[in-house]
Amino acid sequence: MNIGIIGAGIAGMSAAYDLARTGHRVTIYERAEQVGGLASGFRDPRWEWPLERFYHHVFEGDTAIRTLTHEIGYGEKLFFRKGVTAHFWNGTFSPIDGPVAVLRFPGVSFLDRVRFGAACFYLKYVTKNWHRLETTTATAWSERWMGKPAYQTIMAPLLKNKFGPYADEVNMAWLWARLRARSFKLGYYAGGFQGFAEALLAAIQQLGVAVHLATPVHRLSPPDEGEAAPDGRREGWTVLTEHGAHHADRVIVTGSPGLLARLAPHLPPDYLGNLAALKSLGAIALTIALKHRLTEGFYWMQGMRREEFPFLALVEHTNFIEPEHYGGDHLVYCGDYLPPDHEYFRLSQEALLERFVPSLARVNPNFRPDWIRDAWLHREPYAQPIVGLNHSQSIPSLVTPLPHLYFASMSQVYPWDRGTNYAVELGQRVAAAVFPEHLTSSPKGGILSL
Repeated sequence: MNIGIIGAGIAGMSAAYDLARTGHRVTIYERAEQVGGLASGFRDPRWEWPLERFYHHVFEGDTAIRTLTHEIGYGEKLFFRKGVTAHFWNGTFSPIDGPVAVLRFPGVSFLDRVRFGAACFYLKYVTKNWHRLETTTATAWSERWMGKPAYQTIMAPLLKNKFGPYADEVNMAWLWARLRARSFKLGYYAGGFQGFAEALLAAIQQLGVAVHLATPVHRLSPPDEGEAAPDGRREGWTVLTEHGAHHADRVIVTGSPGLLARLAPHLPPDYLGNLAALKSLGAIALTIALKHRLTEGFYWMQGMRREEFPFLALVEHTNFIEPEHYGGDHLVYCGDYLPPDHEYFRLSQEALLERFVPSLARVNPNFRPDWIRDAWLHREPYAQPIVGLNHSQSIPSLVTPLPHLYFASMSQVYPWDRGTNYAVELGQRVAAAVFPEHLTSSPKGGILSL
């Protein structure tokens, strides 16, 4: 079989890896000039390692990506270490990355801290029934069981900053999954996630997978529109690109629901309606190279209210990975999830710098604009699905209603949140859906095993 895959992100390449190992001929079409999708990186001439466009790490329990990493011979590049998470309160950041740190957090009373910690412990270590949790919102559950003080001080800023106008719609299963998956140690690759993506690319190319970069797909033509296969069969799909038409017996589209709707407008109206109903946010990340350290050891900083800061999260990457790998630069992400029509998707890098830079002085009073050596802006319109009540009933099937057309997107990794581990699992699941007789086992540690 000739298998066409749209997208050379981690999900698309993971699917190609499994399918090629069963003997199928696989071709990947990718609009970008490099592989990796949202996990792809960029590189300044001064740096030894590339850096992710959007901050990434691996959790210790991320079985799928860890297993794949070892399978492709890249295991020695993956390492784990502790990164300090801090929460903004009363004009300063306080660590909140473990039980002891939570009990010391000054933002709420001691009894409220104990109540908050107990609720988090219950979610992370006790309950496994996320289906019941998706019938209530994260806002309602958190306020009831964590207590109003902890909700207002800790959880409300996180939910409102991350999901904006959708904060009160997000169901509790999403928050359960976030807490369930997290680990005290975080994983990273020597050479960054771009190094892992390139290693996966080499592995699939060794299996015979053809990867066409800078090759956007314009349309998928069904059998009655497309050309016949070389042997005369009129089944499968014609993949139309600016470089010509290519026949595929099976096609997997990885990407946003909007991409699938654009490539295959002949999908049934009810399926297209389901795709259109899936809500999501885009992501922006302004990465700033500083000449000096911004904070004293904090990696991930959260909890800043939008009326105080113009972005959602502040991540000082070089408090997690040594600045020596980046020519001595101290690298800081200013990141946010926003609706794709937000002005941040239109403003220039210079305009966003002008908005963001004054906030760095609130983090470190010694900061001055002349600390900035360089900056880079990255934006993606589809980066964070919105999961409302009973979202499991709204997830589109991996197998579309059209014969031999399959779909894999971040909206389908629920209840888990988007991330490279779940991209690997998603690729494995869609590969199994294409040929269930060849790939019948569930992904290790994946959603199918719950």
